[in-house]
Amino acid sequence: MRKTLEGKLAEAKSDYVRIQGDMDKLEYVKGRVSAAEEQLIRLEKEIAEINKRLEELAD
Repeated sequence: MRKTLEGKLAEAKSDYVRIQGDMDKLEYVKGRVSAAEEQLIRLEKEIAEINKRLEELAD
């Protein structure tokens, strides 16, 4: 269970960094960033939830 959560956490963090980079490029070319912002918000929530579950496993 812990390994699965750690894998999901690594994947979510990787996606977050990738989307953040995409958003920076969109801002540079005056593109629409709202969809990227929504994805970042979703990923932040997912990362927080996974971290919470990992903390619960550690107890």
